[in-house]
Amino acid sequence: QVQLVESGGGMVQPGGSLRLSCVASGFTFSAYDMSWVRQAPGEGPEWVATTYANSGRTIVDNSVKGRFTISRDNSKNTMSLQMENLKPEDTAVYYCNVNKNGYNYWGQGTQVTVSS
Repeated sequence: QVQLVESGGGMVQPGGSLRLSCVASGFTFSAYDMSWVRQAPGEGPEWVATTYANSGRTIVDNSVKGRFTISRDNSKNTMSLQMENLKPEDTAVYYCNVNKNGYNYWGQGTQVTVSS
């Protein structure tokens, strides 16, 4: 069965950095596009970034462009999100996501808090 396990969240000051990881199992990781989605308190889910399986292309939302970098290591079934110059508005629970056969799978999420 599909499992997604996020890690790496924490509390940092504005301007700080964090690296999130998502370890996947239960499916052929290299064959699927993978995404990061975040949800701030009281808000709906917000797409952050995607890494495409076939092309290797990555895209990120404009709100994080130039600060966040998404990557994947197919040999380790792992996706990462390097976050630099964090801002208070980046505070959210960050989720790893895969859409497999029309169904969205999610990890348990990892909390990122940016505060002075």
